[in-house]
Amino acid sequence: MAQSKQNAAPQPDKQSAQAKFYPIILSDTADQAATSFLRGYRLFWPFLRPFWPMALLGIVLTIPVGALDAVIAAFLKPFTDQVMVAQKATFAAYVPAVIIVFTLVQGIFIYLSSLINGWVGGKINLLMRTKLYHKLLSFDTSFYDANNSGSVIFRFYNDAESASRGLISNIKLFLTKLFSSISLCAVLLYNSWELFCCAIGVLVFLILPLRIVRRRIKKIIARSVQGNTSIITLYNETTQGNRVIKAFSLQNLMKKTFQERADFIFRMNINLVRDTNWLSPVMHLVSAIGVALVLYFGLHLILTGQITSGSFVAFLAALIMLYTPLKTIGNNFISVQQALLALDRIYQLLNYHSFEEESAEGKQTLESIKQGIEFKDVHFSYRADREILKGVSFKVPVGRKLALVGNSGGGKTTVCSLIPRLYDIDAGSITIDGVDIRDFTLESLRSQIAVVFQDSFLFQGTIRDNITCAKPDATDEEIAQALERAYLTDFVASLKDGINTQIGERGISLSGGQKQRISIARALIRNAPIVILDEATSALDNKSEKVVQQALDELMRGRTTIVIAHRLSTIRDADEILVVNDGLIVEQGTHEELLRKGGAYAALYMSQFKSREDEIADINNLTQGQDLAQG
Repeated sequence: MAQSKQNAAPQPDKQSAQAKFYPIILSDTADQAATSFLRGYRLFWPFLRPFWPMALLGIVLTIPVGALDAVIAAFLKPFTDQVMVAQKATFAAYVPAVIIVFTLVQGIFIYLSSLINGWVGGKINLLMRTKLYHKLLSFDTSFYDANNSGSVIFRFYNDAESASRGLISNIKLFLTKLFSSISLCAVLLYNSWELFCCAIGVLVFLILPLRIVRRRIKKIIARSVQGNTSIITLYNETTQGNRVIKAFSLQNLMKKTFQERADFIFRMNINLVRDTNWLSPVMHLVSAIGVALVLYFGLHLILTGQITSGSFVAFLAALIMLYTPLKTIGNNFISVQQALLALDRIYQLLNYHSFEEESAEGKQTLESIKQGIEFKDVHFSYRADREILKGVSFKVPVGRKLALVGNSGGGKTTVCSLIPRLYDIDAGSITIDGVDIRDFTLESLRSQIAVVFQDSFLFQGTIRDNITCAKPDATDEEIAQALERAYLTDFVASLKDGINTQIGERGISLSGGQKQRISIARALIRNAPIVILDEATSALDNKSEKVVQQALDELMRGRTTIVIAHRLSTIRDADEILVVNDGLIVEQGTHEELLRKGGAYAALYMSQFKSREDEIADINNLTQGQDLAQG
């Protein structure tokens, strides 16, 4: 029923094989062009669109915030002309009061616009994180093989926060300053068009420094992100690998690694400060030149009677109000670029397509298994330069038990990963009841499969949560049956909170055997017709293995089963055994048939049997020695 085609097998399509591989798409060092403001906000619009009414209200409230700056500056003209020059006391009474009232109104508008923009920014941040999380759930396993957790988490937390809050706050800042600048320019133009041309002409010299900074900061920010993601990855490794760190006394090594990465981030931050902070002094200088030119030409206009003193004071006040934001434009510009680059990195995730996102339209629904599973000349590679499965073919009739054995890295786990489409094959086909599994909807395909992995992953929560996640609508009776068949009833009954006991992150409070039996109960309650066991007992001691094996026997009864076994004694009753070495099926048959052949399987079996014999002999010798000593 099984064969490997070594010579006649057609070669897989290398282009299609390579096309399916996930590159390390979360590249933090890519030399990407600095995102333009227009393109950045065009990318931002899909997130802003659901909340545009509130965003528009926030924008409307920024109009008077900016415009009131001009009102205050404009009132200085009559105040100067009437009070300070003409010495009329009537203006002295109400002009200061008007300025105070206008400033108070401006403060109210600032508060309201900040409140609304904060709400919009929070909603956009939530929407970004929701879309990112949904996207992460849609990626197939290849994505997680190719990208480290630090890059993923950085986009989820830091980039989403930076893009949403940063762009919203900068929209508010930009619009406030825009309306303020327009109104202030109107004041300038109203009081003296000659001085207006002089003051505005100076602003042209701001363009070149901004372009220089924009080019410099993109690489520094990208490398800084790389450093931050490496720190996050190190945090994850420290929490998940804390036992290894302590067992091997790796604390000093981890401290050194952390310090190196932290120093790298520090150097990047210093480089960013060094390459951008010169912008603020330049802005101060440009502003000072503009004010100096206005003072010089303004004095001439006053002496020649072309403008009044009040017009000049109002012009100068409006000019200072206009120039003041320019002094901090460097920091604002960096913040905008950081937000835009964060948005680009978010779209690296959102724009990437996984086969798990394929439409269910036109797909068949797998409702039952009537004939079985068949691999036909299957080729598969995790990487384009190394083929893992090389034309593998075999059948598993419905209700039969197939065991996979062989050397480590030979492709056994890969075979099991391909059936529920954790990966897609490069060439050949995998069929259930004669239908290619790619023609079934992923949801219906996986609903017919229960998997017990070697590393039993449990979620933080209760025992009930970890069992019923496979079938959320399970009844108490179904849960009780799953516990009983997984040999968990007595264990659960011994717990104070029973099945509602919290087990901690990754089931940290449980033993290996207990975690594995909960995984088996999870598979049992799913009641799927296909069962895949990926070395489900290899990490257990003999006592735990015996109990878990009994639970596995319950799980396999009456189901189409594929078993990867490290201990060959557990698969002697398999209907067929395949020996998989280096991506090829080198032997097939029942336990007895393969032993009679005296080939690869017999060698594996005898090596384990010999080791077991030696263990028994050592125990017997030790026991006899103790008896003689006591005699």
